[in-house]
Amino acid sequence: MELETLKTAPVQSLQSYAGMYQDELVNNILPFWLHNSKDEQNGGFFTCLDRAGNVYDTDKFIWLQGRQVWCFSYMYQHVAPNQEWLNMALHGARFMQQHGRDDEGNWYFSLTANGQPLVQPYNIFSDCFATMAFAALDRIQPSDEYKDIALSTFENIIARKNNTKGKYNKAYPGTRPLKNFSLPMILCNLSLELEHLLGTERVNSFVPEVIHEVMDVFYNREWKVVLENVQPDGSFSNSFEGRLLNPGHAIEAMWFIMDLGKRMKDEALIQRAVTILFDMLELGWDKEHGGIFYFQDVKGYPMQQLEWDQKLWWVHVEALVALAKAYAFTGDARCVPWFKKLHEYTWKHFKDKEQGEWFGYLNRQGQVLTPLKGGKWKGCFHIPRALYQVANTLSSLES
Repeated sequence: MELETLKTAPVQSLQSYAGMYQDELVNNILPFWLHNSKDEQNGGFFTCLDRAGNVYDTDKFIWLQGRQVWCFSYMYQHVAPNQEWLNMALHGARFMQQHGRDDEGNWYFSLTANGQPLVQPYNIFSDCFATMAFAALDRIQPSDEYKDIALSTFENIIARKNNTKGKYNKAYPGTRPLKNFSLPMILCNLSLELEHLLGTERVNSFVPEVIHEVMDVFYNREWKVVLENVQPDGSFSNSFEGRLLNPGHAIEAMWFIMDLGKRMKDEALIQRAVTILFDMLELGWDKEHGGIFYFQDVKGYPMQQLEWDQKLWWVHVEALVALAKAYAFTGDARCVPWFKKLHEYTWKHFKDKEQGEWFGYLNRQGQVLTPLKGGKWKGCFHIPRALYQVANTLSSLES
């Protein structure tokens, strides 16, 4: 009996967090965006919200518009068929349909409040999250137009994947050609989001290439890290960009890889992802002040990113998802103390206990740098997605 109790104690311990994450999602995070971000006059969403949820800037960023449409669509499907959530998704989608793309179908980076283009479509992540948005919306309210937008945008992403910025790329061609980790990382997740449109056969043919890029090309076996930039052949570039590590990106990618491993019934792939997860956590954790560094240099050289030692919201919530999945998929006991330590740090420092939602940016010591709840980069995405993923993953441990 004592042995059985010992075996089940970690499961019960982590499972007890599920309700807390579910409650935070449904009763704090989603209501904050529901009540504060909707632009009733022009359509779409305001994402520049101060601590209390007041709008402090009216520019609209397409990738955050898409993320919020995805979020409310996804929660409608997976959490509850809440009509307000559906209305929010449809509201944002209409604005994106009317104003979001140029004549060639590329999604702008930002618009004015009434939908006039501000910044050209240089950033492929506008396209990535537009694809996710309309694919998710099509799942809950099937539409030929939503399907067409999602699929045509996805094909555009694939066509641009070797030069994502196209004519807006400011790098001089040929001198130091580097490829970036961000797109292969997001394609791990994006391919599954679009499976009902792409078909299982195409997703299955697409996934091995993405896994290879993440786990073999950008993963450096010598240093046991995932690099942000490598040369086209995957070799190391001894430069600012080549030495750059973003622990949060690598950790987030590992739960994408775990999901793919589970789909493919590839236990070895899941174990590799868990190993990399722990290596990146050990490397990225600030042993003096707690929390995960934003950027690091693989050789320990001084960083050109002055914000390298900041602690960001998305890094920490994505790590919580990765640890929850690692435990659920493998039962690795190391996940339990890591999850508890990260949970304690994240909920203590990022959650705003007075005015709702969570802060986004802390200094190295864990103090709030800016009280914004949303802006150009932070919107309605990482926190609600992570809260859902953790709650759903941990609640499944009993079965």
